[in-house]
Amino acid sequence: MRATLMYEAGDVRIENVPDSVIKHPTDALVRITASCICGSDLWPYGSMTRADGPARMGHEFIGIVEDTGSEVTTVKRGDLVVAPFAISDNTCAFCREGLHTSCSHAQANFWDGEAEEGGQAEAVRVPLADGTLVKLPVAADSALIPSLLTLSDVLGTGYHAAVAGQVNERTRVTVIGDGAVGLMAVLSAKRLGAEQIVLMGRHQGRTDLGHEFGATDVVSARGEEGIEQVRELTGGHGTHVVLEAVGNMPAYQQALGVVRPGGVISRVGVPQYEEAPIGFGSLFRHNLRLAGGPAPVRAYIEELMPDILNGTIEPGKVFDATTNLDGVPAGYQDMADRKSLKVLVNP
Repeated sequence: MRATLMYEAGDVRIENVPDSVIKHPTDALVRITASCICGSDLWPYGSMTRADGPARMGHEFIGIVEDTGSEVTTVKRGDLVVAPFAISDNTCAFCREGLHTSCSHAQANFWDGEAEEGGQAEAVRVPLADGTLVKLPVAADSALIPSLLTLSDVLGTGYHAAVAGQVNERTRVTVIGDGAVGLMAVLSAKRLGAEQIVLMGRHQGRTDLGHEFGATDVVSARGEEGIEQVRELTGGHGTHVVLEAVGNMPAYQQALGVVRPGGVISRVGVPQYEEAPIGFGSLFRHNLRLAGGPAPVRAYIEELMPDILNGTIEPGKVFDATTNLDGVPAGYQDMADRKSLKVLVNP
C-alpha cells in the first residue's frame, strides 16, 4: 500500500510500505477514504532533521472498516468511521473524565510517529478500535464528509480551546491565529454564545471565513499595535478569554497583552514553548489563568456531530484545496507557503 513519509524538513514522499494488518484482537483495519494535512504537520515540515525521519504522517481520517480483531464489538466490516487524532479505549478513568489524550491503556496515544501508522495513506491499523473509532451515519461519498472529517482534530481542538476557556454568552473572546484551528475556535466560541469574538489574523480570505463563522471583529495588526486595537475594541480592558491557536512565543505574548484581568488564556496551538512566563509579572499579578492542551476530541464527537448532520455548522469550509495521495507533497508546500488553508486528501 502507499503512504506518506516525511524524511526531513521539506522532504515529503509517497512510497510503498508494508500493508497494514491486524496485530491485536482489539485492532481494526480501515481503508481510508478521506484524510487531510494538518497545520501541526507544518512544524516538522519546517524543522525535522534527517535523523528523525522517515516518519509516517497523518492523524485525521475517515475510512471504511475492512477487518476487525476478535474482541472488537462496536464497529464491523463495511462501517464508515472517523478516527480522532488520539488513540483511546474510551473506558479508562481518564477517558471517562473526558481526557482521552491521557488514556492509560493506549500504548501510543497519537498517530504519526508514535503509533507507527499514519492517516495520509491508503489504509491504517487502528489500535483500541472500540474506543477510538466512531461510526458515521452517512455514506462515504456524502457531501458532509469534509465537515465530518474536522471531528478528527481541528473542530474538536477549536472547541476544546473554547470549553477549557469557559466561553459562554457573557464572555468576550479573542482568537489568535487564522489557521484552521483558529477558525474552528471562532466557530466554537460562537456556538457557546460569546457576545464578542475578535479574530487576530492577517490573511483576508481566512478572516472573511472567520466572519462567516461568527467573528464580530478582525484585527490584522500584530505586536503592540494589535494589542492596542483589541483593547480599543473592548473598552480598554481586553477580553475575558483568549483562545491561542498558534503555539509560539509571540502568540503567547500577544495573548498576555489582550487578556482581561481575571481572564483565561486557553492554548491549543502546537508546538508550545517551555519559557512562557507565569509569575508575578505576568499571570499571577492579574489573577490570570492558563488552560488548554492537546484536545481530547473523542470526548466531543457525539456532541458536535449532530450540528454537522443538521447543517447548523459547516466546518468543512476550512478545506480550500483537494488532492490525492500523489499531490500530498505539493499540498504540504502550498500550506507552508500560505497558498492553501487546509488540504483535503482523497486517497
